[in-house]
Amino acid sequence: MSARSTVPADDAGDTSLPFSELGLPVEIVTELAKQGITHAFAIQKATIPDALSGYDILGRASTGSGKTLAFGIPLLSRISWMDSEPTKPRALILVPTRELAMQVSDGLAPLAHAIGRRVVTVVGGTSMSRQTESLRRGVDVVIATPGRIADLIRQKACDLSDIEVVVLDEADQMADMGFLPEVTALLKLTPPTAQKLLFSATLDGDVDVVIRDHMFEPMRHELEPATSPVDTMEHHVLVVNREDKPTVATQIARRDGRTIMFCRSQLGTERVAENLAARGVNAKALHGGMSQYARTRTMNDFKAGRLDVLVATDVAARGIHVDDISLVVHVDPPEDPKAYLHRAGRTARAGASGRVVTLVLRNQRNSLKRLHQAAGVEATEHHVTPGDDTLVELTGAQAL
Repeated sequence: MSARSTVPADDAGDTSLPFSELGLPVEIVTELAKQGITHAFAIQKATIPDALSGYDILGRASTGSGKTLAFGIPLLSRISWMDSEPTKPRALILVPTRELAMQVSDGLAPLAHAIGRRVVTVVGGTSMSRQTESLRRGVDVVIATPGRIADLIRQKACDLSDIEVVVLDEADQMADMGFLPEVTALLKLTPPTAQKLLFSATLDGDVDVVIRDHMFEPMRHELEPATSPVDTMEHHVLVVNREDKPTVATQIARRDGRTIMFCRSQLGTERVAENLAARGVNAKALHGGMSQYARTRTMNDFKAGRLDVLVATDVAARGIHVDDISLVVHVDPPEDPKAYLHRAGRTARAGASGRVVTLVLRNQRNSLKRLHQAAGVEATEHHVTPGDDTLVELTGAQAL
């Protein structure tokens, strides 16, 4: 059994609930204020008091709703007075991708530092020896992808027996990527009394199995946005001739503002990014075949505004959490409705509006219509050619 609440979204945060009134360590409140964060968003307002009281938490909310602080603040508050032994962290945050691990770390590390807690990120594609050394020196919070933390545990470099809080972030994505067997095995290595905080866009299917088997009478908080993220997006289908598609994609990429473009394959992202760069567009690819260093550098450049266009695969996109992306472009139509919504979710974050366009050939129109219907999306179809007024109006495309 679990208690349930459904809370309306509050895009700007609830001005009636300052963080200073939540009973948090003063150091955390002060650090938040330094960052200009003074009031709780809806999901934070709903979940933080229950989490501080020690309840297991189920939070259903989309990306961009403030989930990281919703679990990070009570986690850090709980362990703020605890010391950690070498290789024995006090808190574990499991995430599906390396990029998301880095972004969670970026959000929580300053708060942890403010209370004297140490955070380490444990992901594939980076030096395992360095991660082992960090764990042996002693850390309080481990942010990890399931595979890498499991490897370190097998090597006796990490022990979960002192864990006080476990977070599963974007649990539905971990299920989609086949990580739940590893997640379940890791949960069994933590104390039965450890607090569990699970956040996900959905709480059914395989995620529900984890909830039933590993959580005790969780408090369930479901964020019901005043406007659905899908509703704050405009969806458009741009029907193009095959020979025009590269030029149309390039003209869109030359628009003002940051843009994410999606391709189905790693090779596709490389080809599109190289074509854009050859035509003077500040663009780079992001995919799972890149080294962690290259992926991190590319993401940091994009977040900092040093990169205008990111060309990504679906898997890489799961870790892209940047608030001011106003346009998402499907250079290749996605394979299924869930992939469409994950891609589209990179825009219209934190209550902002956004536009999603899909480039299709004539013979792809019907399959895309079926995909939109399954995703609950209403899209407007347009036939466009390079440089025409409709293309410019919808995307801000600029001629070569």
